Amino acid sequence: MNNSDDSSEAKSGSLTLADAIAGDLVGKKLGMKLLEASASRIVATMPVEGNTQPFGLLHGGASVALAESLGSYGAAIHAGPGKAIVGLDINATHHRAGKAGLVTAVATAIALGRTIVSYEVIISDEEGTRLCTARITCMIRELSKK
Repeated sequence: MNNSDDSSEAKSGSLTLADAIAGDLVGKKLGMKLLEASASRIVATMPVEGNTQPFGLLHGGASVALAESLGSYGAAIHAGPGKAIVGLDINATHHRAGKAGLVTAVATAIALGRTIVSYEVIISDEEGTRLCTARITCMIRELSKK
């Protein structure tokens, strides 16, 4: 995962944005670029090229991976240090096909609780046309002391 500004930090306690996305191999493979992050709003882009299905259109699974990544980042920032984030539910409706360029995902918090968080994620093309609407719910757990 690339950051638009390596020095940027989204803090909740001592958790930085870099901590929230460290080790995200899926995000790196898909070419996701984080533009903005806080517990309430996360924005990222992803190229269509390299993330297509056999007909040359944006793969629905890539859109879902983008949505899940953003929801998980927001949950991690909200939870703060010493917490683990696990996905409970994700669903997506694909409205139109992504054909070229970049898609932009905007995740907006629906609920930020002590143990459960939910985000709506809207993925649009470069013209602003909505391609996908997703919802992700994550559970916040204590990290194991082992």
